[in-house]
Amino acid sequence: MLLRQLTAAARSRAQLAQKLAEKEISEETATRILDRYEDLGLIDDAEYAAMYVRSRSASRKLARPALRRELAQKGIDPETAERALTQRTEEEEREDARALVRRRLRPERDLDDPAQREKALRRLVAMLARRGYAPGVAFEIVRTVMAEHGETGLEEPPGLA
Repeated sequence: MLLRQLTAAARSRAQLAQKLAEKEISEETATRILDRYEDLGLIDDAEYAAMYVRSRSASRKLARPALRRELAQKGIDPETAERALTQRTEEEEREDARALVRRRLRPERDLDDPAQREKALRRLVAMLARRGYAPGVAFEIVRTVMAEHGETGLEEPPGLA
């Protein structure tokens, strides 16, 4: 059963322990099985976390806080998660955020209208926030990208500096 799980996709030790618990395998037996799989190199939470960070960074452009939350949900201990997150630099995150905003900023939208401009600004900042970017950073990036596209009049909302 565990080999099937590992063949389908990489899994953390905690995820496999959960599968064993669902099958009503005793905790003692599950621990022995998982320890043996670790000894054989079939389970490696550090490698899993590093792979997960690379994959989610590339596909979803998630910031470190969002990746940290997801790793915790997968049962990766905080120390292992932090080691995996060191491969993601702040500048890489900012560039990914800029690319996301550029892709989502619709050129056909009438951003000369202040109401439309504010609506676009709020939506883009919210999109980055959902991906784990701090509100101040998200606003700065959206404002910069909108300025690149010739939009003006964007004032930073209070409390985001």
